[in-house]
Amino acid sequence: MSSSSFSSRSATSRRPVQSANHQTLSSGSLQPTVEQAPNPRPISQFLAFGFIVVLGFLQFLPATHFRDPSDPFRKWVPFDSNLSSSSTESRDSSNENSSFITKNGGNDGIVHIVSWMVCLDLRVLAVLANSTLSSSRYPELVSFHFFIPNGHDDKVSYYKLKVLFPHSNLEILGQDEVKGEIMATYSVGEYVGPSFDEIAPFVIPIVHPSLSKFIYVSPSVVMKGRVEQLFGLKLSNYAIAASEDCSRRLSAYVNSDVLDAIQRSDAKPWVSRTPYAKDACLPDLSLVLIDATKLEKDLVEAILWWSKVLNMNKRSSPNPAVALALYNKHLKLPASWMVSNLTSSSETSNERLILRYAWGGSVCSESW
Repeated sequence: MSSSSFSSRSATSRRPVQSANHQTLSSGSLQPTVEQAPNPRPISQFLAFGFIVVLGFLQFLPATHFRDPSDPFRKWVPFDSNLSSSSTESRDSSNENSSFITKNGGNDGIVHIVSWMVCLDLRVLAVLANSTLSSSRYPELVSFHFFIPNGHDDKVSYYKLKVLFPHSNLEILGQDEVKGEIMATYSVGEYVGPSFDEIAPFVIPIVHPSLSKFIYVSPSVVMKGRVEQLFGLKLSNYAIAASEDCSRRLSAYVNSDVLDAIQRSDAKPWVSRTPYAKDACLPDLSLVLIDATKLEKDLVEAILWWSKVLNMNKRSSPNPAVALALYNKHLKLPASWMVSNLTSSSETSNERLILRYAWGGSVCSESW
């Protein structure tokens, strides 16, 4: 009886508590109120926008570091600080030099280097191209034109050189058209057999009019000087510029009495009206600067004519016929541009801007 009454009282005493809790939750008087976020200040929005803009502009700055893909640790490596500036200066200087070359006769702003090979040896052309590009301040403005036997059909030689000099401007050309032009003049005048490699420099611009100004150079040389400086030389009224080799005099190759007799009896336009200096230095045709726009049209005929009247049946080096055809008709280059042999004294070699070496032409072949 007592336990029953106790349970009844306990249950009676708990019911009001449940009711009170229910009333408290239903009324919601104890739930906290959520306040609205404060409005952002205008200056904060402006600063945030400016920060984003600054970050955007930073993307246009040059990179200062890079990661080497071969580095397993992927460390950041700083760039050379002078890389960007030197690249910009190189482009600016290249444009300035191109303008300078254009003003001095190079219509396209390119330094054209022409060479003629009697017998193909790509090693010789590689030495010439490498030394020229290495010594040039603007190698991107240098363009090579190599005339080789069967050049029009020889694609292999071109690709071999391109592998060595992938970024250079070069072309391989055939000799048939140039030889044909020389033979056309030769057959008309019944002259003695011409030496193509000596006459070719003056016929090449006839066959290839795009080569209006170029440097003709012997293939077996090492270039130490900057070809752009030579190319920018002002020729004035001359069409040809060549150095003079005073170790070879005209009197050593031509009889003075014969020369006087020719001068008295012939009235050809290429025969000098003034007496020839018997001790005149012979021009060195290993390096010649040619402006084709000023070349005399009868220059090739004059060379062939002199070879005939001097009875030059055997080839001599140098050919006095070329020297007489160019007598008083070429600009003398500075002595530093005269081709010197590598076997010369070290003092002479250091002063020269171009050196000749023995390349063994008798054993050259069409394969390499």
